[in-house]
Amino acid sequence: MFTNPVLDDNFPDPTIIRAADGWYYAYGTQTKRAGLIINLQVARSRDLVAWEYLGEGLPEKPVWATESQKIWAPHVSEHGGRYYLYYSSRHDGADYFSLAVAVADAPAGPFVDCGRPMLPGPGFTCIDPMAFDDPATGRRLLYWGSGFGPIWVRELATDRLRFAPGSEAVAVLHPSVSDDPADYHRLIEGAWVHYRAGWYYLFFSGDNCCGPHAHYAVLVARARQATGPFETYAAATANPHAALLTANAHWHAPGHNCVVTDAAGQDWLACHAIDPRQPTFDAIDDSEGYSRRVLILARLDYTADGWPAVAGGSPQWLPQPAPAG
Repeated sequence: MFTNPVLDDNFPDPTIIRAADGWYYAYGTQTKRAGLIINLQVARSRDLVAWEYLGEGLPEKPVWATESQKIWAPHVSEHGGRYYLYYSSRHDGADYFSLAVAVADAPAGPFVDCGRPMLPGPGFTCIDPMAFDDPATGRRLLYWGSGFGPIWVRELATDRLRFAPGSEAVAVLHPSVSDDPADYHRLIEGAWVHYRAGWYYLFFSGDNCCGPHAHYAVLVARARQATGPFETYAAATANPHAALLTANAHWHAPGHNCVVTDAAGQDWLACHAIDPRQPTFDAIDDSEGYSRRVLILARLDYTADGWPAVAGGSPQWLPQPAPAG
């Protein structure tokens, strides 16, 4: 059995992978911990429940963002014994973000940035990257996007450090144009693609992750091809407010998820959420505190028609059966 949170500290925008050494590794957005700024948070676990905090995985910032305290939303994948970290960071002296990539020879790092941004702004459109190898075509793909714009995908080059020559970005999902403040789809971000039983599931989040008026949830769309066309669950059910995981009294603003499969083949959704008992912390860029987003787990099942589902539609706060490890 386990009880949320599984990592009771600020650990936003998590990615969890199972590495070649048999450990699960979790990576989180830049934070301040015990007065120390950590660019890339890394933790590891044998069972997805008990986590050992390893600290810094990106000891040197990229040369184009040496002053940045905005290193966001890491995604790590393993290929040929090397580990590729995709992330976003704000440029020095500018008000826009770029996609970036760094490489390491071990899952905990140290990761070394490749020395140049992959794709610059404008604004915060170039955030939340997620790398995915399409099992049907073998294409190496990178998804990203926010800034009130679409979620994009583009093919990566064979070295995974840049986009494939001649490739172009394709918008796979657009935000809604609704003025309804309850519509989670007005801003979409945090793409995560998971392939299962012939479906490409695009998990994403919207619309406001943080602050005293946070309004955030995990959403989902699906397609038969990695580049779409994707149909959202909201469209499929004709319910613009439909979501996979929404807040409750115990967990506010759950979102920016990843999907990890345990040793028994069961899928789990890991994401961050705000604990209303301790909603803020001494953050890097706000001396009065900022949303403290802890790591939680939810069992991910699938309905008869193939849509992902979480029991109750919101994160559990009581003891529940643990992953198989």
